[in-house]
Amino acid sequence: MKKTLLLFILLLSQLLYSQSDCIDAIAVCGNSSISYTPNGFGTQELPEGNCGGYEERYSVWYKFTAATAGTLTFAITPNAPSDYDWYLWGPNVTCTNKGNTIRCSTPGGTGPTGLNMTSTDLYDYFIGADGWAKYLDVLPGETYYLLINNYTTGNTDGFSMIWGGTAILASPFNDPALTPNPFITPGQPNANPSEPNEVIICADPTVFDFSSLTSGIINGNNNFVVTYHNNQNDALSGANEITAPVNVNTTTPYFYRIRYQDPINPNNPINSCTQIGKFKFKQGNIKGKNATLTMCNNNNANTAVFDLTTANVFDNPAFTVTKKYYPSMQDLNTGTNEIINPYAYLSSINIIYVLIETADGCSDIAEINLEFYAPVQVKDIEIKACFIETNPSTGLFDLESAVVTPPGSGTFTKKYFPSLADAVNSTNEITNTQDYIAPNGLVYVRVSDSRQCFNIAKITLTVLPPVKSTILADKIICVEDRTVLDAGPGFDGYEWSTGDTTQSIRDVGVGSYWVKLKTRKCITLQTVKVYASEQPVITNVEISNNTLHVNVIGGTPEYQYSIDHINWQSSNTFTNIPRGTHKIYVKDAYDCEPIAISVIVPNLINMITPNGDGINDVIDYSALADKQDLILSIYDRYGNKIYQADKFNDYKWDGTISGKKVPTATYWYSLTWNENNKKNTLFKFSGWITVKNRE
Repeated sequence: MKKTLLLFILLLSQLLYSQSDCIDAIAVCGNSSISYTPNGFGTQELPEGNCGGYEERYSVWYKFTAATAGTLTFAITPNAPSDYDWYLWGPNVTCTNKGNTIRCSTPGGTGPTGLNMTSTDLYDYFIGADGWAKYLDVLPGETYYLLINNYTTGNTDGFSMIWGGTAILASPFNDPALTPNPFITPGQPNANPSEPNEVIICADPTVFDFSSLTSGIINGNNNFVVTYHNNQNDALSGANEITAPVNVNTTTPYFYRIRYQDPINPNNPINSCTQIGKFKFKQGNIKGKNATLTMCNNNNANTAVFDLTTANVFDNPAFTVTKKYYPSMQDLNTGTNEIINPYAYLSSINIIYVLIETADGCSDIAEINLEFYAPVQVKDIEIKACFIETNPSTGLFDLESAVVTPPGSGTFTKKYFPSLADAVNSTNEITNTQDYIAPNGLVYVRVSDSRQCFNIAKITLTVLPPVKSTILADKIICVEDRTVLDAGPGFDGYEWSTGDTTQSIRDVGVGSYWVKLKTRKCITLQTVKVYASEQPVITNVEISNNTLHVNVIGGTPEYQYSIDHINWQSSNTFTNIPRGTHKIYVKDAYDCEPIAISVIVPNLINMITPNGDGINDVIDYSALADKQDLILSIYDRYGNKIYQADKFNDYKWDGTISGKKVPTATYWYSLTWNENNKKNTLFKFSGWITVKNRE
């Protein structure tokens, strides 16, 4: 017989435990395995019966409904040696009118017990019983109640239970019409397959709303209800439902209970069917960190291209995250104006906000401070170069001599470009930096530091033009004179072609000279010429009787004339000149040594009488035969030339034309020649002659 429990223990059990009663029986559906730990009892519901009457100590009630006809077995296995009894009522009884048990077992042992296919006992309760009773033959729709009771005093170890036989228990969970979709355990598979799925939470501690998991668990299967519990027993019995958001932990598992609710028949037995599952919470919160990106403020543009993705705002390798970048916190909060090209973000100094998200929906916000490196310090400068003599508008510049960085500011790389755009884009670099030929203008220097930050300085190129003396000029002097050449003051040095290094040189004659004038570092070569004044030229002398008229060209007027080299006159006419040879002197405004020519005033012949007496028979100028181009021309009173005497007729005229005597009359004549001097001065002597011929 079973051991009888003292009354005070029974009372104590009733006070300490509130376990399910028949009315709260746990539905078993679909031959699902059971694992349970009774922790007390409810109302004592074990009257004297086929197996004797004993009190409940650690009990749990189940009910099940057959879906198909067949045999039904089950096996209850204690988790530790315990004295488990069980009692079965049915079919189709109620908790208030159960009648006698149809199967039971109170073996008094500590091993497995239940229904099997080999036992013939309907009631297994006698001393030495093996704990097994005969199987059931069940029909569809039959409902049964099962009480399992751990009779061992103080033993709260649980049990596991499996079903067997050919019958299938009713369950909405294996009816395709009710569950077209699989139920889905929340969370992600655990790295340890033996452990439950993990639901990621994003804060510690987290107040979690379990109802947020319901739709995912049900997965579109209608008429199912999910409740949540802290332990398996509560999940099996539906006790202590978690109905409001609560703080959750990541150490113990949580359980969910799925129950079908027939929308038409609230008394449908399968409404009591439940399915439980478990899951754990896993802390998935992440922590971003603020970062700083520093770029070059090239050419003081006050903007730079930042690769936001290089900012180390999250460095936990256990998480795979996505990052979204926003120009303001308001944009991040509203999801607007996302930076869609974070790899090349053009910005000034600024703060960028990064939304860091895991695949599980955990997120954090980090800031990226956009900053500039200290700018490369440069300064604009002017360099000067002396003009190139062959092309005075250009100079030869040494660009590298331009100091565009402050002393002691560091080591830089400098490249030179003809335009600002070229300097910014590094195109058309100037390579001949030490012998760069250019006119006045600009060159741009790209100055880069070791970080490849750069700034651009401007070099003003100034060509120092030739600086010539404003007072040194060509001179005209008399060929026999000497003069002074003066370059004037204000130069840093002088070097004359004569070898002199003074401001001026003296006793300079006719010739070509040069002087190198130094202005700072530049040398200007200036040439100067001393010309001999142009001598006047007596082109011709006209002699009329005893009057001389001198015609002069060249030289520099006004001219001065003299016939004795003592007395000078401005008139070119001399009168009362006696017959014979004279010298005429002429000088110009330079008052140089005068030029002189000899002048012959021929003997004047005014009458001939060609009668053959040998006296005044001819005009004879053969005495002037040594003169060049000597010609004697005879004209009648009408100006017609009637005779010419030259070297062919010995410069004579006998008053005839072709052997015939001319009429007695007065005739005009002219005597011309070129003087035998360098200028071949033309002389012209004119007069009249009377010819008396006897008829």
